[in-house]
Amino acid sequence: MTGAQSASADRNCPSCGRSVRPDDNFCEACRAELAPAASTDQSRPVGPCPSCPDASVTADGYCESCGRRVPVSRDHIELDLGTLAGVSDRGLRHHQNEDAMAIAAVQDTDGPVAVAVVCDGVSSSSHPAEASLQAAQAAMRVLLAAARTGADLLDASTAAISAAQKAVAGLAGGPGGSPSATFVSAVLTGEAATLCWLGDSRAYWLADGPDGTPRRLTADDSLAEEMVATGQLSEADAMASPHAHVVTRWVGADAEDAAPHLMTFQPPGPGVLMLCSDGLWNYQPGAAELASLALPRARTEPLAAAADLVRFALNAGGHDNVTVVLAPFPPIRPEPVAKPARSPEPEAGDGQTQPQGEPPDEPA
Repeated sequence: MTGAQSASADRNCPSCGRSVRPDDNFCEACRAELAPAASTDQSRPVGPCPSCPDASVTADGYCESCGRRVPVSRDHIELDLGTLAGVSDRGLRHHQNEDAMAIAAVQDTDGPVAVAVVCDGVSSSSHPAEASLQAAQAAMRVLLAAARTGADLLDASTAAISAAQKAVAGLAGGPGGSPSATFVSAVLTGEAATLCWLGDSRAYWLADGPDGTPRRLTADDSLAEEMVATGQLSEADAMASPHAHVVTRWVGADAEDAAPHLMTFQPPGPGVLMLCSDGLWNYQPGAAELASLALPRARTEPLAAAADLVRFALNAGGHDNVTVVLAPFPPIRPEPVAKPARSPEPEAGDGQTQPQGEPPDEPA
């Protein structure tokens, strides 16, 4: 099926200039992709071109004079597709950003569809930054194809995490062991959200309205969650434990074919679906509290609201990389193309159907 990217009926293919319909995903003349995914790889240049210091550099990091790719930074990335948006930041203590995200917006026969993946490289493994990026991009390719063709989204989610496993397993190991990453993905239609996850990156439903109840949708694969579930520790004691963020399942060559969690969530009303890494929820795990931080702005300005949540995490300590993706529900019509990452970085100091069981109503 095709995908709408703009409310306007007059559009041209950016590749060949031919007229295209507002509900096209691909140009019929040259087959150029009209609604590509945006991902962490589209980060901002860190400086001028080494060969042509006076030349301009494009938003995607290429010198306009010689065409050379300019080094880019993952320290702070902002991606905005209108329908959904995401912000990822290195934080204040890490030497690199080991989180990665990928987002896409298409149109199916029933309306807009938002697709998102958030991965957090496991710092104790080798090449965590590469692992998270490869996992996010590999999974997005599968999920985006499914959203465009109307494939079964639960099956596609399983296939997406298999693709992520294969991509991460293909990376070379090192002293830290096999590269690995946590994983959470979502495909949000006008009817439901299809979720898939491994590890402790989370999905939240941020209900908007007096009758809605914000809730956490995912259950962590972590020692902390297991200790709370078995009654060994209270939630507060588990989170204070040095083992709080030790994950028990992940994406990677040594993951022992861990089966992912799958879930279909039907929003009861308007709100925002949020995916995030533990760099955010470590400072505020409560769904109601996160909703109060994000809403109502997240309904109409998902990029600005995601930046607010990242800034909150930085002001709270910024001990870890932090990534937030927000997708309003019902989904809004996509923008024509991904907007480039913005240069300014937030400054610290500013101010249902569940095949694998019920998720917790409150954070565990």
